[in-house]
Order: sequence, then C-alpha cells, then structure tokens
Amino acid sequence: MINVTQTYLPPIEEYRSFLQRAWDAKWLTNRGQLVKELEEKLIAYLGVDNLTLTTNGTLPLQIAIKAMELKGEIITTPFSYVATTSSIVWENCKPVFVDIHPDYLTIDETLIEAAITNDTSAILATHVFGNPCNVEVIEQIARKHNLKVIYDAAHCFGVNYKGKSIFDYGDVSTCSFHATKIFHTGEGGCWITNNKELHHKIYYHHNFGHKNQEEFLGLGTNAKMSELQAAMGLAVFGHLDEIFKGRKEVVGFYDEYLKDSPVRKLKIRENTEWNYHYYPVIFETEEELLKVKEILNSQQIFPRRYFYPSLNTLPYLKEQKCEISESISKRILCLPLYVGLDKRIVENISKTISNG
Repeated sequence: MINVTQTYLPPIEEYRSFLQRAWDAKWLTNRGQLVKELEEKLIAYLGVDNLTLTTNGTLPLQIAIKAMELKGEIITTPFSYVATTSSIVWENCKPVFVDIHPDYLTIDETLIEAAITNDTSAILATHVFGNPCNVEVIEQIARKHNLKVIYDAAHCFGVNYKGKSIFDYGDVSTCSFHATKIFHTGEGGCWITNNKELHHKIYYHHNFGHKNQEEFLGLGTNAKMSELQAAMGLAVFGHLDEIFKGRKEVVGFYDEYLKDSPVRKLKIRENTEWNYHYYPVIFETEEELLKVKEILNSQQIFPRRYFYPSLNTLPYLKEQKCEISESISKRILCLPLYVGLDKRIVENISKTISNG
C-alpha cells in the first residue's frame, strides 16, 4: 500500500537509546532532560530565539489566541487543515475568511484590509504546504490596524524566507511534529515567538498556569511534550539531511514525469528555501481528479484530497463565500511523497495523471 506519506522511522536502536535515558532518570513528563535537549537543538538548527515543545500542533494555536487575549473576529484562510479554523472557534472567536491566491494558495493579502472591521483582533494565516504567505504585506497591514498575527506554520519545518526562518515572522508561529511531518516526534508541535513577554505568558499557559509547584501565574492547560515524544524527536533529528535529500529526490522525479502533464503545480513564493513537504497537483475539474484517484486507489495507491473541503463550508459555521478556495479544494490532490518512495511508482502515478 502506498499512502500519501510514510512516517520516517529512525533505527529503533537509536530510539531505544534515548528512551533508556528517560528510564534511567525515571522521568517521563513535566519537561525532563530530553525535552529540554531537543528544544536546544531545534533552536540552534532553526536559528530562532524562543521555541517550546508541545504535545501536539493544535494546542499552540489555541494557547496563542488565549495568551494574546484575542476577541471578536480573526481574519483567516479557508485553505488549511481544520485545526486553523477550529482553534479560532474553540477560543470563542469568529473566523472571517479571506480567499486565497490562485497560484501560491496562501491567503490573498490584497483582500485582507477589506475584511477588517472594528471587531477584528488578529490575522491567523497558514503557510500552505510550506509555501510562505506574503509576510511583508501582512505585517504592514497588521501594524496599520493594530492587529496581532499568528502563522500556522505546521508544514514549515526547515523553510527559510529571505535568508531566515519563516518562524521568525508574526507575533507567534506554530509548527506540527505529527508523524506525517518532515520532522516529527510521533505526535507533537511547538510555538515560536520573538516576544519574550508573550513567550513567558504562553509558556505558563501550556503548563496549567504554574509559576512553581505551589503558585500560579494564571489560567492554563496541559500542552507539555513527554519524554517519550522527545526521544523520537532526538532520534529523528540526526537524520534530517537524509530526510530532506530523500524528499527532494522524489520531488525531482515528479517534476520530471509531470512536466508535460495538464495538471497545475504549486507556485513557490520567490526567495523561499522550500522543504519539499507535499506535492500537490491541481486538476482542471473535480471529475478528472476523482477519476485519477479511483484508478490509483485500485492499485493500492492513496493520494489525499488535501486541503478538502474549503473551511468556509464547515457545517458548524455560517458559510462565507470564497470562490477560489472552494474551487481549488475540489480539484487539488496531494501525491505520495516520502523518503524512499520508488521512482517507478512515481512514474506510474505521473503516467496515470497524464493519461487521465
């Protein structure tokens, strides 16, 4: 079976060696030595100032909204995983959807100002498939209207824009370390912010509000990463060069085999050092997509309709029209992409797409 992705698993002996340290210390959670070590490695690797690990990639979004005391409306994208929107709703704010750029697939920054009202408190945008938003324009808009900016950067591990980490932009960036991601901890995530005061506030929010064992700074929840998760992250970390190289190779195969195909590919924003996270293709019609998907599924190959559906159509929301996102979400398919994917399988997938 060929799925859209395959979890990168380091040699189990390496994972066991990190687990042994947790066993020896008899410390499995509450920010043990492995969590702290992994944070230090990631901060150095990514070139960021503040990074804290969390048990998944959704809680950092929710906690950031809580920590910045956002109220009312939050402008966001309809083209993302559901966690982007559900976090806004979960924190009792209203998502206001702005349509996406047809090539980059990120929020269309030229439409943001028209969506701002007196009730707008923030912009929560997604760097789609590791492709950056127009961060400069979004920053200008946010400053002009005194808005906070959160970036859902779940797909952005290793992405650099204009020579620095994409995590450096916005008030807060969040990342996912789910097992399907380039760098993973089985399940996990993190937040990054350059604002030390905000970092401190999010930090105590993610640990029940604790100041110390007996005192509390304020309201909190439990978003801490365990030592078991951190052990996986430390084992994977040593293989990042191999992971990026392997994914780049597969992307190169697709580029070669699909160069004359009628499907359209993602346009990577200029000045971006991309991370080869996903390989989405956009069909002319939904019918063509469904036909190809059915053929591939019959061969035990399972690409994914991702992102689908357009989030402005979620059943628990009052629908807001976003014509581009709605159209693309019906016609986009992410093809299998992972380290070690056989070139012959990529060729078969590509021929199936080209032949329709």
